[in-house]
Amino acid sequence: MRENEQLLRLDIEKAYPEFQMEVALHVNRGEIFSLVGPSGCGKTTLLRLIAGLEQPDRGAIILDGREITNLPPAQRRVGLVFQDYALFPHLTVAGNIEYGLKVQRVPAPARRQRLAGLLELFGLEGLAHRQIQHLSGGEKQRVALARALAPEPLLLLLDEPFSALDYNLRQRLRQELKRLREKLGFTAIFVTHQQEEALSFGGRLGVMENGRLVQAGTAEEVYENPATPFVAGFLGEANLLPCSVEWEEGRARIRLDGNDCFELPLTEEFQPAGFPAGKYLLMLRPEDLSPDPVLAWRVTGKIETLEYLGSGYRLEVRCGAGVVRAFLAKKYRNLREGDRIFLGFDPRQVRLFPAPVQEERHT
Repeated sequence: MRENEQLLRLDIEKAYPEFQMEVALHVNRGEIFSLVGPSGCGKTTLLRLIAGLEQPDRGAIILDGREITNLPPAQRRVGLVFQDYALFPHLTVAGNIEYGLKVQRVPAPARRQRLAGLLELFGLEGLAHRQIQHLSGGEKQRVALARALAPEPLLLLLDEPFSALDYNLRQRLRQELKRLREKLGFTAIFVTHQQEEALSFGGRLGVMENGRLVQAGTAEEVYENPATPFVAGFLGEANLLPCSVEWEEGRARIRLDGNDCFELPLTEEFQPAGFPAGKYLLMLRPEDLSPDPVLAWRVTGKIETLEYLGSGYRLEVRCGAGVVRAFLAKKYRNLREGDRIFLGFDPRQVRLFPAPVQEERHT
């Protein structure tokens, strides 16, 4: 397998009543590409277009060098796992797993060999003859994955496959899915609306909003350098504070609404040409804020809420620019609601977005 070799490439458009879908995307061979976004943004719709359950108005879908845009679903070599499993209730575990092999008219000896391998791989050997209604949620999900992988698809589409399961089981199945990918080498698109789940695979991910792919890259790239305020706020938590940028003799001063003010050092990205004087939104991640006195760049305010989370504390601090959220370690257990506090940060963690344009109101 060649590293970073593109298996799927698409550039498509389709009009829906809720939005206009416009997506250009590629998925590399052997990766699990996470697709994240709020409910109703078009994630499932995009999977249906790739699987052939719907047709785009314009554009092309290329899979393994072959255009599949107008091919029927059965000829695309794409597997699909639904949120509700979509298992056949009248078939046993074995009957569900080998269904696709029968549709492909795989000879019985090869079919039995493939079935036995998948039952062992997914830990389902003792459940082969059990009816679907007698399985737990985790067992049903394993059957659904095994059934989708049985015909050896080029691409596996996973539509929020773990959303109906409890937290601990979701974590376990995510690890299992990564183990299976390493063993079998399949390629997958994993759709979820849960940010932690999208980040957990550690590979590339894409963020969708209103039918559009607004950013794609490695999990770290997208989280640390979001392209828009929406991406910043959706992928994890983010403080977005109104501010202005002032330049004087090549030095930048950031002034938050409420008069907290500090200078930012010049970097390769942060230059006068790219960030002219004007109004912006300043992004700070809650985990990047700390009362550590060595941090000279800071916002100050009063603690409005303080929640104990087991691993630490979540604070909401009222400052001049608005409410700032922070995650602090257990060592700050002496803090109380109503206390005044400063929250320092490393200026290299700051991200700036152009402030949204306010529409003029005419009376």
